[in-house]
Amino acid sequence: MGCLVSTPQDSVGNRRRPGSIGEVSVYVPGFRMPKPVDFSLPLGDQLPKNLMESLSALRTRVVVMAGQEAPTVSRTRRKSATQHGGSTLADLHQALQDYLPVLLGLVKDGSQLQHNVQFAWMNQEDEAEETAISNAWYEVLSVLHLMAMLSLSQANLLLLPRTSCDGYQPKVSEENRRASVDIFLKAAGYLDCAVRHVLPQFPTSLREDLPVDLAEGVLRALCLQALGQGVDIQLGMAIDSAKATLAVKRRLACEMVKYWQQAQDNIMNLPLANGWGEKHRLFIKWKYVEAKAAAYYYHGLILDEGNTEKSHGMAVAALQAADEYFKESKRSCEAFNAASPLSRNPPLWGTIKYLSEKIPKDTSSKVRINRDLYSHEKIMETAPTLPDFSLALKPDEFQLPPVFPSWNEDNVGGGQASSNHLKGERR
Repeated sequence: MGCLVSTPQDSVGNRRRPGSIGEVSVYVPGFRMPKPVDFSLPLGDQLPKNLMESLSALRTRVVVMAGQEAPTVSRTRRKSATQHGGSTLADLHQALQDYLPVLLGLVKDGSQLQHNVQFAWMNQEDEAEETAISNAWYEVLSVLHLMAMLSLSQANLLLLPRTSCDGYQPKVSEENRRASVDIFLKAAGYLDCAVRHVLPQFPTSLREDLPVDLAEGVLRALCLQALGQGVDIQLGMAIDSAKATLAVKRRLACEMVKYWQQAQDNIMNLPLANGWGEKHRLFIKWKYVEAKAAAYYYHGLILDEGNTEKSHGMAVAALQAADEYFKESKRSCEAFNAASPLSRNPPLWGTIKYLSEKIPKDTSSKVRINRDLYSHEKIMETAPTLPDFSLALKPDEFQLPPVFPSWNEDNVGGGQASSNHLKGERR
């Protein structure tokens, strides 16, 4: 059902371990790298020459381009192309899209060809440096994961503030913010497809042996991370809009809390390792706490609009919770940036820039006023429960593409019957 080989980590392994990844708005836990594969030996007598050459050329293109791209993505780039004119994120993404329909021929109609080729990829979050599995669904899963990571990397580049033409503080344009939300939904779509349509193709025993990079919990956490960051951008745009009400902002902030909480629940007990994995866990913890600071802040402002002592007391408790969570988020941010590989925050912008100015100021003001008006007993000492809103942002509906037409020709041994017949001939 698929031979598995895991190469344990060693001190002189080939896994990329950058010392620093620069500025991070969107965390990407490294790029899993494909290792070269020779299709001719396991498939040479079963596929037409043109299809064999196409499969080999497309994957080789991915291997070469990924090797060029990964060193530059491990460090923050503000340009769309590499320094020496190499591949771009978009080029590698296109190469994967071109490869996928041809690759899917190996699993067409339950073909036994899916077990003939051993595919090897270098891991980032798993203890094992690389994992090789003789199952084409493993290759499909790895391709979707890499497509999602490329999308998150693209979003990170869009969300790094740039110095504006007017010479004021660096900022992220509205165009880039809107584009990033679309990219987050696309990344979530790839990961959602991986969880719902690709992982079920693996027998239970093999699913348990997948590297932690591809574990269901990690894939779900990355999907929820993309959605959570998408809502964060939406909240930032609502803050900038004169038309957005406090109720709208509170709802977005509360939804953001749920996305990050679910992401943390999915990743909490997984054996993440090798720096990238632990840093991933710290990033989700940081963003979860930061989201709670935003949610309690807006919840407190709405409660303070009430006309009763109880509502004012609850408002004070909510704002105090916001202030505490904000302080905790700064500590969590420092822990994330200090974890290997090192990173740093870009200049403050968007939601967090606004909240960093408003939470300490408004909390201090509201607490002082309400403590002057009401006795200590009238003020709640525990934060009120946040309202529960249904999650509005959903992943894009990504579907695996149709199999490359050449696989449908009569002389291709890709179907179940043909594969069994060829298998019999080899005996």
